[in-house]
Amino acid sequence: MAPVARATARASPLSDHRLTVLDSGVRVVTEAMPTVRSVTLGFWIATGSAAETVAEAGLSHLVEHMLFRGTHRFASLQIDQIFDTMGAELNAGTGKESTSVYARVIDEHLPQAFDVVSDMVWQPRFDAEDLANEREIVLEEIAMYEDDPQDQVFDVLGEAVFGDHPLGRPVIGRAEVVAGTPAEGLAAFHASHYLPGDIVIAAAGSLEHEAVVELARAMEVPERSSASAPEIVAPLLEPRIRFLAKDTEQYHLTLGAPGLSRHDDRRFAARVLDNILGGTSSSRLFQEVRERRGLAYNVFSFQSLFATTGQIGIYLGTRPDNVAPALQVVADELALLRRDGFTAEELQRSKENVKGRMVLSLESTAARMNRLGAALLNDMPLLSIDEAVDRIDKVTLEDLFDLVAELLAPERLSAAAVGVDEDVVRGALAPVLATSTMALA
Repeated sequence: MAPVARATARASPLSDHRLTVLDSGVRVVTEAMPTVRSVTLGFWIATGSAAETVAEAGLSHLVEHMLFRGTHRFASLQIDQIFDTMGAELNAGTGKESTSVYARVIDEHLPQAFDVVSDMVWQPRFDAEDLANEREIVLEEIAMYEDDPQDQVFDVLGEAVFGDHPLGRPVIGRAEVVAGTPAEGLAAFHASHYLPGDIVIAAAGSLEHEAVVELARAMEVPERSSASAPEIVAPLLEPRIRFLAKDTEQYHLTLGAPGLSRHDDRRFAARVLDNILGGTSSSRLFQEVRERRGLAYNVFSFQSLFATTGQIGIYLGTRPDNVAPALQVVADELALLRRDGFTAEELQRSKENVKGRMVLSLESTAARMNRLGAALLNDMPLLSIDEAVDRIDKVTLEDLFDLVAELLAPERLSAAAVGVDEDVVRGALAPVLATSTMALA
């Protein structure tokens, strides 16, 4: 029986957002944007590579692929034809801690898009012949990824920072798991991870909340009981160096450490810090490594937020002769920041950049849907734009100085590299790490 809304929709902390919880546990959250004619719809599922065992590594990603291979009501070709006829976008993505399936359509096509996407999420067929074909596609995707050292180095860094913890595994998974999991095993994985209480339906654009809720009420939701959620264990801090030998023209180098969790109120300061460090063309690392010395074409910093921890990191790609001088510049910049901090001008410029990018992105229905879905799925507060801007405005120089001292301390840093000769990397890392005695692996 289709679930009914437990209560009338209640206003969320965002005045323009509305949230309804169905009896099944599925949450429906929307934001109306009266000035547009499109709607972006997303189904957010609380499963990803970090929810897998070693023997399941890659199944979340493989399930995501199989959602497009047809349901009991719609064949794969039908799904493609329906969305092509609507002139709509349909896609999906798998991350460390979530999977999302999303569509962008003209408002008049929302009911049909909702019907098809919901059937894909709840009722995929997992036909053995279709799975055999999709396996080959995913295996090609894994091979393509392994041919791209600039992408691969980030997963090597994940292993260095998080070790055997699930956060250290690549989202794309292991080829042997993808190749060896039968259709019934994949269907069982789907049934145990795609649970009503772990799914958020988010939509933004030209819509009425109650109309979206009525579409959700009409879904055929399988009766699945949520098992006891496994305890989320934070990874232990144990800095490592990882080197992957590969015949490349450049060396791809990353430094990283555990960062902040998504529930840490300092995440706003961390975003400002990331911008100043290496997130913009006027950032410290971009200016010092690339613009002033020409030691790399690509250099930047980055951060990710997870349930119990996060990751902060630096990437640069450069030729063999430039590895040592480029890493020396990075070491000098980090030491300078730990000693002197940032300037008031840098702080203000970064704040304005973060606020500007955030506000401009929210002119997109997709960005608003993503913001809603991710926040609700991850039990994050749905802050208004004014509230988010206020959090950014309150970041101080002292906040940044404290974060640098905590997150980028030399004794916390791990390193990962992809290139030809590990000896080129070994000595070059010494200035930036607390110790050069960590063995390369």
